[in-house]
Parts: sequence; C-alpha cells; structure tokens
Amino acid sequence: MRLVMCLPLDYPTNKKIPIVNTQQTPSITAIYPGTFDPITNGHLDLVARASQLYPNVIIAIAANKTKAPLFSLSERVALAQEVTANFSNVRVIGFDNLLVDCAREHGARVILRGLRAVSDFEYEFQLAGMNRRLAPELETVFLTPAEQYEFISSSMIREIARLKGNVSYFVAEKVHEKLIEKFAAQEN
Repeated sequence: MRLVMCLPLDYPTNKKIPIVNTQQTPSITAIYPGTFDPITNGHLDLVARASQLYPNVIIAIAANKTKAPLFSLSERVALAQEVTANFSNVRVIGFDNLLVDCAREHGARVILRGLRAVSDFEYEFQLAGMNRRLAPELETVFLTPAEQYEFISSSMIREIARLKGNVSYFVAEKVHEKLIEKFAAQEN
C-alpha cells in the first residue's frame, strides 16, 4: 500500500494529518482549459506530461467569443482531437460555460494551467484564486513547458502565419496546414 500526504501550505499544525490510501482513491481527472487557437507544440508538451501524471486528461477548449478566435470552436476541437489522437487517456471537449462548472460536469478534480514565464504567474495566480473560491474542491496545478516551447504563444503563431512565416516548428503538421488554408481563404 502506498500512502500519500498532500497538505496546503497554510494547514494548521495542530490538526491531524490526513493520509490518503491511493488504492482506495478514485482515478483523478485533470482538465486543461484554454482557447487553443491554435493548439501549439507547447500545449502538446504539457498534454504529454499531464498524460503521464493523471489517468484521465481533458483538453477543454473554451468558446471564448471575446477573443474573436481565428478558428471556430468546432475547428479547434477537431484539430486538438487529431493532434492528440495518440494519447489514449486524453479527450477533447468544447465548452462555453464557467470552467469550474465544466470541470464538475466532467468529474475533474484538477485544473491544469501552463506557465511560460514569470509574467504569466500573476494572472494565473488570480485565476487559481477565483476558481478556488468558486469551487474549493478543485485544485489548480501549474506545469511549465520544455525550454524550446517557453516562448510560444498561439497569438504569436497566428501573427507569424498571417504574415506567411514558417510556423512548422511551433505546431503539428496538421495545424500548420490548417493555418495556411485559413489565411489563404481570408485573402480571397
């Protein structure tokens, strides 16, 4: 039997320490939310690592109409499904409600967030605090991408692709093809 102890930093020292028997703990589902417009190799790096940490990973693609995405929600879901098809424990969904409600609907216990740089931390910390207030049963876990992906953002990828730059290093081949198609269609 393997015992695991996870305590918050502010856990009172005069309380009994809970011990969790992992043989009796249900499998944990982690939800990785974002706009994924488009999904990048940085996103895929986090998905790959999360799939090793959690038995079930959900990529939750936000409709996020305030950002005016390049790809429709259905296109983003289809692209993410295609480039993550080799992960047997990863599934992709679209959502247009509160993240905490989506997490509850799908039985997630962990919210995964990526941190590329220190500049991401303040915003992500605020989101984690708000999500904790709205759904105290959910934990937020931050992952950092591999060095070669630290600087990649979907908005940079879109801008480079719009200007006909080569983004093949930063995205999967299918995503690269769809970017070229999308911007070619906009020119016509």
